Amino acid sequence: MSEDYGWVADTMKKTVPWVATMGIDFPEVAADRVVATLPDDDRLHNHVGGPHAAQIFGLAETASGAVGIASFAELLGRATPLVVSSEIRYRKVAMGALTAEAVLARPAGDVIAELDAGERPEFAVEVTVRNAEGVTTAEVTVLWTLKPHKK
Repeated sequence: MSEDYGWVADTMKKTVPWVATMGIDFPEVAADRVVATLPDDDRLHNHVGGPHAAQIFGLAETASGAVGIASFAELLGRATPLVVSSEIRYRKVAMGALTAEAVLARPAGDVIAELDAGERPEFAVEVTVRNAEGVTTAEVTVLWTLKPHKK
């Protein structure tokens, strides 16, 4: 039986105001994979008529953050997830509504073991952004850390 991660979408929408403002939704959430969607909004288009690069990156980073919350929910009382770095690779001009698929790039158990050993672990989340036709428009790697709370 799979665990219900619907609470992750609610948490993202309540704790990150930008998520709700942009209309990002989370049709699929699992411990190591999240699908997030961004509706098309012509008020936020760039000079070529598609979503602005900031929106594309924001969608990808948001999806990666949802993976971090889902994967490490039990650790949030003792560590805070923070972005270390990000890299975005634009593949095709994005037009219309977008979907981001974010996948944890290493086993969560390895990250947890490092935190338990007193380290400040890092983990990457790989994100593929696609248009409504399923064409990849961007690929994003977001490197996160779990910063232990001070005792």
